[in-house]
Amino acid sequence: RCENLVEVYFQLQQQVMAVSTELGPELLPQLLERFNEVLSSLVKSSFLVEKQPPQVLKTQTKFQASVRFLLGPQLLKAAPKPYMVRADMVTEKQARELELSNYSNTLSESTGEILHNTVALETNPTSGNCCANFKNVLLKKIKRCERKGSESVTEEKCAVLFSTNVTLTPSNVSIHLQVLSLPIVVIVHGNQDNNAKATVLWDNAFSDIERVPFVVAERVPWDRMCDTLNLKFMAEVQTTKGLLKEHYFFLAQKIFNDHSASPEDFQNRHVSWAQFNKEILPGRGFTFWQWFDGVLDLTKRCLKSYWSDRLIMGFISKQYVCKLLSMQLDGTFLLRFSDSEIGGVTIAYVMRGKDGSSQVENIQPFSAKDLSIRSLGDRIRDLGQLRNLYPNIPKDQAFGSHYNSEWGGPG
Repeated sequence: RCENLVEVYFQLQQQVMAVSTELGPELLPQLLERFNEVLSSLVKSSFLVEKQPPQVLKTQTKFQASVRFLLGPQLLKAAPKPYMVRADMVTEKQARELELSNYSNTLSESTGEILHNTVALETNPTSGNCCANFKNVLLKKIKRCERKGSESVTEEKCAVLFSTNVTLTPSNVSIHLQVLSLPIVVIVHGNQDNNAKATVLWDNAFSDIERVPFVVAERVPWDRMCDTLNLKFMAEVQTTKGLLKEHYFFLAQKIFNDHSASPEDFQNRHVSWAQFNKEILPGRGFTFWQWFDGVLDLTKRCLKSYWSDRLIMGFISKQYVCKLLSMQLDGTFLLRFSDSEIGGVTIAYVMRGKDGSSQVENIQPFSAKDLSIRSLGDRIRDLGQLRNLYPNIPKDQAFGSHYNSEWGGPG
C-alpha cells in the first residue's frame, strides 16, 4: 500500500538525519536528494483518474469525471486551503510528449476550451478519500490537429489532462501532479458517434498497457477480433448468450469478403483497421463496423429477450439460409440480421410451389422503429405462412412467451 511505503520513507529519512553528522557533507545531500526523488515518484504514481470522462465526447455536452490522490489524506493534512485540480484537453502529440518526459513537463497550451474545469481536491470526512469531482464539465470547443493521409476526425484521439500543484507535509516538498485520462474521440455531431465508437473500441481492445500514447496496432489476429466483438455484443445487449462459432464464420466471410475459405483458414488471418471501419463492404454503402453496430443497437433495443432465448440465428448469410430451409417443411422459418440494411432483422421462410419445388422468401427487414410499433413476436404470430421455427419448433411454442397478451387476432 502507498501509505505504508510513505511511512517507511519517513522512517528512513529520520534515521538518515539521526546519523547525518557521520555521513559527511557530500553523502548527506545526495541521500536527501535521492529520498526526494523516491518520494516524488511515489506521490506522482498515487494520483489517479477514478472516474474516466466519456471516451466519445460531444462538444457542448456536460460530462463528469473524478481524480483521486491516494496519499492525500496522509500528506495534505496541514494544507491551509484545498488545492485545485485543473482539467485540460491535450492532443495525442502532447500526451506523447508528457509521457516521454515522465510527466515532468507541464502543459503549454490546451487543445480545447473546457468550462468548469477547476475543482477542489478535498478529503471526504466519511470515506477518508481525497478526490476532485468534476460534476458539470463542458467541452465548449476543440482545436483539430493536422491529420495523416485519409485519417478522419473520428480517428483523432486526445485526452483530458488533470493537474495540480501540492505541498507535502511534513517534508514541505512541492510536487506537480498530473495524470491522463483514457483516449477520447471528440465529436461535434451525433452522426459521428458510430465511427468514434469504432476508434475507441479498437484502441481499448488492441492497445498495449505499456505504450506511447496512443499507439495501437493497425492489424490484429482474427481470433482476438472475435473475442472483442463477442464481449462488446454481450456488454451492449446485456446478455449472457454470446456469439457462436458459426457466427464468427459468417462475420469472417463478411469482413474479409471471402466465401471460399474454411473456418480454420480464417483463424490464421489478421484483420486490419481499414477492413474494420474504413473500407466500404462490397455492394453496400457502409463499413463492417457500421453494420455490426447497427445489429448491436437493434438487438439491445428490441431483440434482447429473443436473442437470449436463442430464437434468432442472426449472423448467417442469405445463401446459407436457402441451403438450410430448402429441405424443410412448408412454413419453416428463421431470423437473420439484414445484410443490405443497417439495423434490420428479416424473416426467411420456405414455401412449396405447385410443382413441389421449394422457394425461400425473405420478408422485408424490420427496423427498430418497426418493432417499437409492433413487437417481433406479434409480427411472427400475425404471419400465417410462418409455422415452425427452424428446424421444427412450432412457432407458438417458440415465441408464445413473447406474444402480447392483449392481442385479439390479426388486424
